Amino acid sequence: MATRFDTAFDFSSRVTLITGGAAGIGRAIAEAFQERGSTLVLVDRNPAVVEVAAELGAKHLGYVADVSNENACDEIVSDVMAKLGRIDHLINNAGIGILAPAEETRTEDWNKTLSININGPFLYSRRVGREMLRQKYGRIVTIASQAAVIGLEHHLAYCTSKAALLGMTRVLALEWGPQGITANTISPTVVETELALVGWAGEKGELMKQKIPSRRFARPDEIAMAALYLASEAAGMINGDNLLVDGGFSNQ
Repeated sequence: MATRFDTAFDFSSRVTLITGGAAGIGRAIAEAFQERGSTLVLVDRNPAVVEVAAELGAKHLGYVADVSNENACDEIVSDVMAKLGRIDHLINNAGIGILAPAEETRTEDWNKTLSININGPFLYSRRVGREMLRQKYGRIVTIASQAAVIGLEHHLAYCTSKAALLGMTRVLALEWGPQGITANTISPTVVETELALVGWAGEKGELMKQKIPSRRFARPDEIAMAALYLASEAAGMINGDNLLVDGGFSNQ
């Protein structure tokens, strides 16, 4: 049966767990999925995540946690399953970027970056994946970066962590695809979030824009729309792929 647009993007019966959902890209993704009717589960180390979930609607859940904490991950997913009975979409969005020249990268910053950017998506993919396998259905969308496919100065730990997500996603797609689960990544260029605009302000930001064929940074809602598509029934045959949302930067 052909997929109809009105049903492919109807998430009214779906539950979506979004890490890093309190602000920036995560908040934009949450708003997009809420608009399509999904019940949201937001996880963030920022205590404001509880208020954000409530603002989006009474049925949504907010949890304060570090995504690299395995015990918290297990407790959150178990609580969600007890309350909602299912998780259909997992959006691995939480991440950090600590920048420094390669030779000055501190071991503690390297470990912290990999702990949040790699261990977090692994923990949530594994734990939520077990529920998806029981359901015989699921969509995993992980926010990587253009830094996953190109090198960026002073981004040693960040580039390494984001590249690792592509490998993880390919294996999840291969192993879980036969059980009705897809796994994909989205790799944006610089996105106009409050945090990113501080790091890419002034001349540095303008120079970066000139390297992007579209001559601008991405908007949070553009990343949200990409996540919405990959989680929809319209993308059922997209599995193990990396969607570049970078204005053509990495294709040069």
